[in-house]
Amino acid sequence: MGFFERYLSLWVFLCIAAGIGLGHFFSDFFQAVGALEVARVNLPVAVLVWLMIIPMLLKVDLRALKGVRQHWRGVGVTLFVNWAVKPFSMALLAWLFVGWLFRPLLPADQIESYIAGLIILAAAPCTAMVFVWSHLSRGEPHFTLSQVALNDVIMVFAFAPIVGLLLGLAAITVPWDTLLLSVLVYIVVPLTLANLWRRWLLDHEHGWLRLQRVLDRLHPLSLAALLATLVLLFGFQGEQIIAQPLVIALLAVPILIQVFFNSGLAYLLNRAFRTPHCVAGPSALIGASNFFELAVATAIALFGFESGAALATVVGVLIEVPVMLLVVRWVNASRGWYEAREGVVPHEVCCPPDMHAHGRAG
Repeated sequence: MGFFERYLSLWVFLCIAAGIGLGHFFSDFFQAVGALEVARVNLPVAVLVWLMIIPMLLKVDLRALKGVRQHWRGVGVTLFVNWAVKPFSMALLAWLFVGWLFRPLLPADQIESYIAGLIILAAAPCTAMVFVWSHLSRGEPHFTLSQVALNDVIMVFAFAPIVGLLLGLAAITVPWDTLLLSVLVYIVVPLTLANLWRRWLLDHEHGWLRLQRVLDRLHPLSLAALLATLVLLFGFQGEQIIAQPLVIALLAVPILIQVFFNSGLAYLLNRAFRTPHCVAGPSALIGASNFFELAVATAIALFGFESGAALATVVGVLIEVPVMLLVVRWVNASRGWYEAREGVVPHEVCCPPDMHAHGRAG
């Protein structure tokens, strides 16, 4: 691990602070950048996400996806946490903290709206950033891709009914254009580009060496794109953070608890089922993170831009990266304990370090 990656948490903190400050003093610029969107998908952020995840998708051999069936236990755990636990645990935490414990400290007319925003935030699992978390935790890339694709398919059918059930609404307006465009922008397009690029590199002499050289060169760019994304996201919300620090801090409490609860639950269930660590790591991270682009768009469509629901989903954006980095650190640090369980396949067997052997196995 290089110097830059070793102190990634420090760079994240500095970028958060820089984003808030720049967003406050140059709000007009960030508003202009924030307005560059289609179906509420911000185009500059989408480009940065591509720069983040294409180097990780270059490692994916689509022919090897058929082998992901051997990780059916990890898939089952992730689906259970994402769809049977996370939305309902967040609803419980939102009602407990926002509806009861913090009620005297929050604007009375926004309580129900805050709760709704937190529920919406938890009802859709993350799509793009999961590839970053999986990479940092040395996760099995084919499992990660398959799990994200499966979640996207389920989300098309399950997101609206789950949100409608938990909000007690007979019908809700889901921004389908945002949902479908997000899947296209964050999954289909970068995966297609990465696969074509990978095949082009491997078709040449010494293809594996060429691929490894490209990955080595792109790695710093990928991390830089992550930090630039942070500056943009926090710049977009700089005024909100400065204007309502107490509200944001209180709304962050149930989000933090649900992230640690769901990631821990997925991690422990995978260990109980003796799932390899390179699958359990991304399983825990997918189980904990949220599709905040869809959540923000849905909250705005349902309750309005200035609503408490929209603000609650924005808080999810604000804490997503630093909190998930903590989960990544925890997953990596506990690998020895995880693999000490009898029957757990070591990381070197699940994800061979030699990419030549790994590629031929596909």
